Amino acid sequence: MKNKTLTLYALAYLAFLYVPVLVLPIFSFNDSQFIAFPLSGFTTRWYAGLAADSAMQHALINSLKVGLTTALLSTLLGLMAAKAVTRYRMRGTGAIMAFISLPLFIPDIVLGISLVLLLGTVGLPLSLAAVVLGHLLVCVPFSLTVLVARFEGFDKNLEEASADLGEGSWMTFWRVTFPLMLPGIIASLLLTFITSFDEFLVAYFLSGTEATLPIYIWGQLRFPERLPMVLALGATILTVSVALVVLAEYVRNLGVKKPMVGA
Repeated sequence: MKNKTLTLYALAYLAFLYVPVLVLPIFSFNDSQFIAFPLSGFTTRWYAGLAADSAMQHALINSLKVGLTTALLSTLLGLMAAKAVTRYRMRGTGAIMAFISLPLFIPDIVLGISLVLLLGTVGLPLSLAAVVLGHLLVCVPFSLTVLVARFEGFDKNLEEASADLGEGSWMTFWRVTFPLMLPGIIASLLLTFITSFDEFLVAYFLSGTEATLPIYIWGQLRFPERLPMVLALGATILTVSVALVVLAEYVRNLGVKKPMVGA
């Protein structure tokens, strides 16, 4: 009885979360500007319109630049921090981890306003570079969580054995640590990229005149005739985001399982 109740609760919870999201792909194929049932007909013209929208393409390129840069930097920072936390005895490790994760618990609007004030104080202009700095605060904790789990997933005696055989710390990293960490690194890159790509509030405050894709979508919502195209764009982003998250989770789990099989 308890198992059935728990199953029903889980199904109801998932339906509450994801059924509304299905509105995006359904109405993105609707041959009408109005969001209402019944559907007027099937069309792909809203998707075709995206290919001709130069402003959307420019915003997409901006989001790709920000997302890729943020993913690379946050994964690099997360990798160094994860190695320091797991491989060296440090006082206050728990406090350091909590401090790094603090931006996840601060409302994005508060974080965005604070960063605007900080950049204004130090004289830095609002730009895509400023957006990258803001996204690093949000993405580094995700990267650190993934990479710490991966560092703890393989035996550090392998690194010690490499050192005993005469390899320096740098070559030990590239020949031993990096191959074992590669699944976690790939998962971190994917998760931090999609987190940065989809983030709106921090980018809204820091982007200046260079709009990212979420900001472009927000601006298009002012025009009712653009809503079907926005739904088509949202459905595309949703599909790619889900695919990347599933891929990242698969790669992360695959990486954790490998040492267990070898054991």
